[in-house]
Amino acid sequence: MTPQPNAADRAVFEYAVLRVVPRVERGEAINAGVLLYSRPRSFLAARTHLDTGRLLALDPTADVAGVRAALRAVERVCDGGPEAGAAAGDEAGRRFRWLIAPRSTVVQPGPVHSGLTADPDAELERLLTLLVR
Repeated sequence: MTPQPNAADRAVFEYAVLRVVPRVERGEAINAGVLLYSRPRSFLAARTHLDTGRLLALDPTADVAGVRAALRAVERVCDGGPEAGAAAGDEAGRRFRWLIAPRSTVVQPGPVHSGLTADPDAELERLLTLLVR
């Protein structure tokens, strides 16, 4: 059994699930990723997983390549640098707030939740497994 870190080792984080809404007018969605931000750990990342079978069950005409491109764009914004486009110069918190802003597009952020973790990267993988896969 892995020992639990004490409270002093853990830092606050915020996360949001990325949802794919292939037909916005219907409101049906599948979870396709997780964004996680921890200011104390200077951590911002997104992990995605698109279940194309579930997507096509909601909309057989869904643009799978377009959805994958939108999910990759979210990952690039999280990573920062030149691949982040116009957001490249923004600090991680600002990029997170921009990504979680409500929007009426095919890829949408869900509500923001928070927690404590000693390892934001492991927490992101745990949330992806729990909420998306």
